[in-house]
Amino acid sequence: MSEAYDAVVIGSGPNGLAAAVHLARAGRSVHVIEGHARIGGGTRTDELTLPGFFHDVCSAIHPMGVASPFLKTLPLEEFGLEWIHPEVPLAHPLDGGDAVVLHRSLDETADAFDASSAKMYRRVFAPLLGKFEETLTDLLAPPLRVPRDPLAVMRFGLRALPSTLASARAWFGDEKARALLAGNAAHAVVPLDRPLAPNAIGLMLMLAGHACGWPVAKGGSGRVSGALTAYLESLGGSIETGRRIARMEELPRAKAYLFDTSPSALAGIAGECLPASYRRRLLAFRHAPGIFKIDYALDGPVPWTAEECRGAGTVHLGGSLDEIVISEREVHRGIHPERPFVLAAQQSVCDESRAPAGKHTFWAYCHVPSGSTVDMSSAIERQIERFAPGFRDRILARHTMNCADYERYNPNLLGGDIVGGASDWRQLLARPVVAAHPHRTPDPAIFLCSASTPPGGGVHGMCGYRAAQEAMRGVLAKT
Repeated sequence: MSEAYDAVVIGSGPNGLAAAVHLARAGRSVHVIEGHARIGGGTRTDELTLPGFFHDVCSAIHPMGVASPFLKTLPLEEFGLEWIHPEVPLAHPLDGGDAVVLHRSLDETADAFDASSAKMYRRVFAPLLGKFEETLTDLLAPPLRVPRDPLAVMRFGLRALPSTLASARAWFGDEKARALLAGNAAHAVVPLDRPLAPNAIGLMLMLAGHACGWPVAKGGSGRVSGALTAYLESLGGSIETGRRIARMEELPRAKAYLFDTSPSALAGIAGECLPASYRRRLLAFRHAPGIFKIDYALDGPVPWTAEECRGAGTVHLGGSLDEIVISEREVHRGIHPERPFVLAAQQSVCDESRAPAGKHTFWAYCHVPSGSTVDMSSAIERQIERFAPGFRDRILARHTMNCADYERYNPNLLGGDIVGGASDWRQLLARPVVAAHPHRTPDPAIFLCSASTPPGGGVHGMCGYRAAQEAMRGVLAKT
């Protein structure tokens, strides 16, 4: 291909597409190259089980998508994206038929706890919720930038700094409140007795649930990437699929190259364009544990014992705080938990386009040691049956993916890591390396824009947006 572009983006996940859109909106010529036959990265939807059952291959629920400071500025609804909010954003069943629910209303959520825990829940979350948009924008900003609202960021940071285990025990005497915080913090894929990352991610997810909900994309998560692609093409950008890049020499000529890939993939493709010392630092980037996931085609809704779970878009299956702490700790020790913490989504309870009339889809995964090929189906289904007896009788078909399957599906998901790298406190500061401008590389024309850069994992597009900003300030500044 002889045509020259202002920018070429390698990878079409939400971050790669966000980078391309931001550059195209600024009038730059942009070309996206995707190795898979279809665009989307972690936002694809396929008929994985039976005809007419549409399953999200990776990401499924999008609190950060609807909250994203960048995605909110785009007219994606004009290009086919429609957010649907379930009746309940999140439910967390407990033994004995009870459940704790994250409602959109902070007060409705708190009122389910004992008086002391309800008071503390409001004390923790109400001040943060009042400054949610400002705090989120600051937390998703480039590192070392002075916050627009330092007081709000400090207030969030003080709550996020301790471990989730310590915070849950200090804040709440009510086991339901403790479990709710633990389930959200477990999204970090970091042991809950470690400081900062689990608590920060758990608090932010809960705040997003209160502020803007946990919606699904009507028709599947593929509609997110589809809308971004359609908008990019309306701006003059172009996309090429089914083309894997192994070396820089295979890329079209461009002034800037933005990689929506893992750090190791960037090191391999860029080769000697980058100093050996920098490549070694990229290769030393640590990845998170992987996942084992099951997609189900069901003959009816999941028969939850707790009524509150039946209208929830997301269900956390892990029982008490202590159980979740043990499960996540075992994963990081290389152990496959007998009682894994299971993250489940039932998109068809609010989006009937996902399955034939009267049928349902169900999406469930657990964390496992990196690279695992162990079949966790029985362990996952025991957890589901624990809170929904008779679930197995509703199963029409299953589709499973282990860590190796995910890495084959997308080589950037190393060891089955779907969050773009370990999110412990060290890699919150060094993502992918310690640098004032982490999206830049020593080559002024090469940038990294994946979830392995700040602000990290999630379908928010902010990593791509920030990398595109860096390119605009640098090599594309005079274009």
